[in-house]
Order: sequence, then C-alpha cells, then structure tokens
Amino acid sequence: MRFRSKIVDVSCLNHFTRVVNTIAKLTKACTLRLTVSKLYFILTDKVANGGVSMWCELSQGNFFDEFQMEGVSAEHNDIYLELMPENLSRALKTAQNAKAVKIKLTNKHCPCLTLAAELPSLSSSSRIVTHDIPVGVIPRKLWHDFREPNVPDFDVSIYLPVLKTMKSIVERMKNLSNFVVIEANRNGQMNLMIETDLVSVTTNFKDLGNPPWVSDDASQVSTQDRDAEAMAEARVDIRKLLQFLAGQQVNPTKAICNIVNKRMVHFILLHEDVSLQYFIPAVA
Repeated sequence: MRFRSKIVDVSCLNHFTRVVNTIAKLTKACTLRLTVSKLYFILTDKVANGGVSMWCELSQGNFFDEFQMEGVSAEHNDIYLELMPENLSRALKTAQNAKAVKIKLTNKHCPCLTLAAELPSLSSSSRIVTHDIPVGVIPRKLWHDFREPNVPDFDVSIYLPVLKTMKSIVERMKNLSNFVVIEANRNGQMNLMIETDLVSVTTNFKDLGNPPWVSDDASQVSTQDRDAEAMAEARVDIRKLLQFLAGQQVNPTKAICNIVNKRMVHFILLHEDVSLQYFIPAVA
C-alpha cells in the first residue's frame, strides 16, 4: 500500500482544511477511505442503535495537485484507515500559510499519515513542519462495513433554511429541552418544535421548496402521492442536531433534509466538489 499527495494551491488547502474541520466537529474517530479519484470520510455508528452516521465524499482532483496511491491489490485498489480527524485538523492549522503541503502514508513506530508543510521563511531556506498522525489500517475483510449508505425511503424531502439561522434557533431551544421535533411537508413548510411540561415553542419556515427527486424506485415515487400538506416528523436528540449545525464550515450550495416519519432525519449538504450526508435516528 502506498499513498502520497501534495497541495500547492492556497484556496484548495483552505477548502480541504474546512472540510476536515467540519468532520472533526462531527466525530472523534472515523474511517478515511482513499481511492484513485476520491476520498471518503465515513462514520458508521448503527443508526438502529441510536448512533449517528456520516458519509462525506471529496473529488481528489479538486483539492490535490499531486495524488498517487496503490491500494491493497490491483483488484481492490483502495486504502481504508482509522483516524482521529481532530489530529489531522490540528496539523492542517499549522499549514495555513504553507507554500506546499505533502501528505503521505508512512510506517514509523506505527502506521501514520505524515503531513509535511513547507512554510515561508525570511531566509533562503524554507522551514518544513512535519506531523505524524497515527492511523489504523483496516483489513480487507472488514471493508464491507463501510459501504455507501442508501438514501432512505423518505416521506418528505425539503430544502433547509439558512444553516446559521437554524443553528441559532436550535441553540436557544437546547436550553429548554433535550429533544426537538423536525417536521416538514411537500409544500415547502418546515417546523422546529420543542414541548416540555412547562413550555411549548415552535419555529415555522415557509416557501423552502422541495427537491425534485427522480427515481426508478417505486417507494420513492410513492412519496409523490403523499398529501402535500401532510407533515412527516422525527423527534431527535437536540445535541446531535446542534453538533451537525455547529460543525458546518463547508458552505454548501444546497442543503436538503429528508424525513422518514418517526424514524430518521437524513441531511445532505452539497458543494461543487464535496457532498456530506448525515443521519440522525429519531427517538421515541
């Protein structure tokens, strides 16, 4: 297995740093999958067991000036690594003004992602700052645990309001309740609601619009038959929702929320070269 890459363009480096910072805010540990054309950050806590899961996909050609890898074999040309994204995030923070950043897979006292940042210097010689980030190599027999999740058979799909606005509302609601109900319909309406013995608060959003999903799947088509005014809802842990909203640094061009009634909320954030899916299970 071999992997080496290089980022020279400052805007690409900053963009990659923002993506990694977002991942670090969402999870303490995740899987990094490397392929010839893409990178994936994957979190597969079982939603059925109450955990969140995440799938973030990046096209390497939009970030890296050089990118070379050889996977486990010619037939299985992938590398799967366990890492703590916070460690990668910290390393990238030291590289903000770097002339170039090289990232490669090395084997020192243990397998590492070694990040070398070439920093500008007042003298003619440049300074190189190196970080060794420990990683675990995931064996081929476990790869099937990290497959891309299916888009769930949702009851309602809706565009999200401005994420900063949503975050500030949910932050205030967190002081009143541990849970928030997200409900929406096919008429572009979405409500955030909390209800306790002492207080009931609802924030309404209108005219958000509903994404035009095209699918051969009969179950997806059946959502088109749903009454446009009928609300689908999911009651979720407010901290998990806030963690998702507070971590965002990707600045998506599109943000979509799919609701599986009383079962799950599925968020999709799309940027031209990044897509992030995040699944939060409903609680009874």
